[in-house]
Amino acid sequence: MRLKGGQFKLSCKEAVELLEALGWPVQNEALYQEALTHSSYAYEQESLGSNERLEFLGDAVLELVISEYFFKAFLHDSEGKLSLMRHNVVNEKSLAQIAREINLGTYLKLGKGEMQSGGAEKSSVLADALEALIGALFLDLGYQAASSLIIALFKPILAAVERGDIPLLDYKTMLQETCQSRIGKNPVYRITAEFGPPHDKTFQAVVKLDNKVIGTGMGKSKKDAEQSAAQAAWESLEF
Repeated sequence: MRLKGGQFKLSCKEAVELLEALGWPVQNEALYQEALTHSSYAYEQESLGSNERLEFLGDAVLELVISEYFFKAFLHDSEGKLSLMRHNVVNEKSLAQIAREINLGTYLKLGKGEMQSGGAEKSSVLADALEALIGALFLDLGYQAASSLIIALFKPILAAVERGDIPLLDYKTMLQETCQSRIGKNPVYRITAEFGPPHDKTFQAVVKLDNKVIGTGMGKSKKDAEQSAAQAAWESLEF
């Protein structure tokens, strides 16, 4: 790999070397070139496509594979528990960690500004690129190949979740972290109503983002009501 004019120049040969080092039998090299092309580089080159569409596809494939894994591994757990486990695996932090382990940042094509600001080490850039690679592999070799790779890459964290080594984040924490990382704002909770006698109250809570209600929930305590509202918001919003 050569550095020229502040940009990484990635040849097809180098892209293939990366993929083959990870055990991927490449058929359509162009897909992987696109997966490694950040939007900043595509903008500078004008004629090139970025990895954003492949990232969109890879995100969906990744969620499906991890959902299927937990669905089969935990036959008696509720939908809510499975959803929490999946989020503790499929998130920016874990994606970026895996991307660093396979040195993915070394192969990314970044624009000059993104390169100078340390884009190759940014968690968001790395996480998006890994999802794009998954999307490329899915299109190139199909679901089974993508599934096999995902399980192999995520095996340590999947095992940790199964053993209970990683405490599961609750919905309020998940919603806060996601809102903060994606739009830089925190959700706000408010108890809006109380029902029932003093010894057996039920509370209603709402959660707002940008002063807009994004979830409503009920619970036997204020804390439970807020968790319920956070879950409703989490399940209704597309992050």
